[in-house]
Amino acid sequence: MNSPTLDLDEVDFRILEFLSADGRSTDVALGEQLNLSSTAVARRRRIMEEAGIITGYRAQLSLEALGFSGVVVVMIELRSQAEQILNEFEQEVIKCPSMSYCGFISGDTDFLLIVHVSSLDEYDTIYRKELSNLPHVAKIRSSFILREVAQRSTIPIIFERGRPGKPRKAR
Repeated sequence: MNSPTLDLDEVDFRILEFLSADGRSTDVALGEQLNLSSTAVARRRRIMEEAGIITGYRAQLSLEALGFSGVVVVMIELRSQAEQILNEFEQEVIKCPSMSYCGFISGDTDFLLIVHVSSLDEYDTIYRKELSNLPHVAKIRSSFILREVAQRSTIPIIFERGRPGKPRKAR
């Protein structure tokens, strides 16, 4: 039942806000915070899951604690933007195990990737074995994140929609 729009009210947005902070919150705990029954919370959560607003729950891992303290932003320019070339590149880049994000972007660069590494030597290996072997690559530019200033899994402005006087349609 993937509905493109769903009327969300202030309570729905508060449920989303609490779940984005702690995806393991129980319906009982959410109900206590919102002065709702756990049944009402469960019903609202299920509706938002079925509508595709809540797409899943996952553990947030510390990549640094797992030895991946380096983050590299990689910008890749292809030789051409013909559909077949884009498709071939996309099919292969998905196979790169070090890549956590890839997006087709506008501007001088075609693709932006985020790669996680444990060292400069490891990035050199990834560059040589993964990135430079991707099809149709004309240019690779890499920038290393020196310091993380902020990282959000959910942007706070989303919850502004649930405040009184704000538009409430999900898009």
